[in-house]
Amino acid sequence: MKILNLFLLCIALFQSAISLPAASPGPPFALQLAPQSLRSDELTLFWDKVRIPEGTVTYEVVRDGKVIGSTDKTFATASGNTPGREHLWSIRALVPGREAPLVSNSLKLTMKDEEPVISVLDHGAVGDGKTLDTEAIQAAIEACPKGGVVRIPKGTFLSGALFLKSDMTLEIGEGGVLKGSTNLADYEPLILNRFEGWELETYASLINAGKLDRNGPANVENISIRGRGTISGGGEVLGNAMIEARGLRGRGRLICIMNARNVEFQGLTLEETPCWTLHYIYSENVTINNLTFHSNVRNGDGIDPDSSVNSYIFNCTFTNDDDCIAIKSGKNPEGNVVNRPTENVRIVGCNFIKGHGISIGSEMSGGVRNVLVEDCVAGDLLNGLQVKGTKDRGGFVEDVVVRDCDLRKISILTDLAYNNDGEPAPEQPVFRNFRFLDLDMSQADPSKPVIIVNGFPDEGHETRDLLFENIVTPEVAVVIVDRAEDVTFRNVQSENGTRPIYEVTRSEGIDY
Repeated sequence: MKILNLFLLCIALFQSAISLPAASPGPPFALQLAPQSLRSDELTLFWDKVRIPEGTVTYEVVRDGKVIGSTDKTFATASGNTPGREHLWSIRALVPGREAPLVSNSLKLTMKDEEPVISVLDHGAVGDGKTLDTEAIQAAIEACPKGGVVRIPKGTFLSGALFLKSDMTLEIGEGGVLKGSTNLADYEPLILNRFEGWELETYASLINAGKLDRNGPANVENISIRGRGTISGGGEVLGNAMIEARGLRGRGRLICIMNARNVEFQGLTLEETPCWTLHYIYSENVTINNLTFHSNVRNGDGIDPDSSVNSYIFNCTFTNDDDCIAIKSGKNPEGNVVNRPTENVRIVGCNFIKGHGISIGSEMSGGVRNVLVEDCVAGDLLNGLQVKGTKDRGGFVEDVVVRDCDLRKISILTDLAYNNDGEPAPEQPVFRNFRFLDLDMSQADPSKPVIIVNGFPDEGHETRDLLFENIVTPEVAVVIVDRAEDVTFRNVQSENGTRPIYEVTRSEGIDY
């Protein structure tokens, strides 16, 4: 009987690892189409990870019953499809030790008709890196038919602010550079947007789409910005000029998207931003796939999802002088009034080489909910993976899962010495329900705390309901917990079995 019970326990543990209940109806894992990725010849699919205790799962991409490729990632871009043709897609997961593959749900998708292409050269663009091509590129955008592509070919096309419209693609071809001017006049007139949590007028960004409306739905939709080329802004020169003219919060970004639905960014290198690189506000269904970020300016964030819903970030590489990704939802007091949370953020397969962190906050007054960070590698980031806010923010951060990643620091911070110049919210924030699972933190700096968990001072606003499980630490590791409730550390130790030093204060229900 003991042997039988042990056997049943092993089966239950295995099924739990792949998130497959013993009698689960329907497919064992979900397959989805990345928003705005369906084109005439290409699409991007993503699916839930099949997690097993040991080994690697191989995923086969199946089109019309035939395997067309395989990967160990949980996303794939399939090219070479026939325009206008319907295909049936599914994913087969090959699990070591399991004879039959696990099969996802199927998606029946019809490829779009071949997109008409408008070259900026046909509208007078020169591409010599000296001639200002703003009017020519904007003319190509205005002339672009529904579903069409505005193509920037090989060359350096100098431009000021550009404004995209619905149902179009801006494509920068291989060897092509859309280069931002450093002349302030090329980013006028000022436009209403949001920066550091407040709505205000700033200079326009190099690429803009949509009009800011805190109460409204999308007013622009179905936009792709993609290719194999580069979008390079005016960098520090432009950023400094904007600061001198309008202050720190008067700067435009490299790309700013507002009140948009169904937006895709794919394949490009983004560099030389005047401040944040890719910022989208009050938007929904955003795919960010295979981008490379470089910034060396003040406030040089990579991606800033801001009061937006359904973000899918895959296979991106970051070298930044500020946060690599900063998930935001407004700042007190305005963010509490607007009250639009950022929800459903999926960050998978990304490489964070340099920067301040993979961050939630510090502007999170509208709330942040349902964030997954999976299969990512983070180098020596200043604050590692961090959830951050101040007691004045209000709002909440909840339902965060970080798993199967290489990290060097986890920081949950509630006392920041910056960006706290708004009237306080009626109540302090709440951080709750975080899961940190199967992480390699062995390369963390042992001279600093490896994990920091802080809560807020008011009763009922302690950081609570956290699980740290199966985490490899350095031989000497320090974990700090202050103002927290119901935090569990399970199998947190070095490769040699050395447990961290725990410094726990003003907390209850801490299990280590």
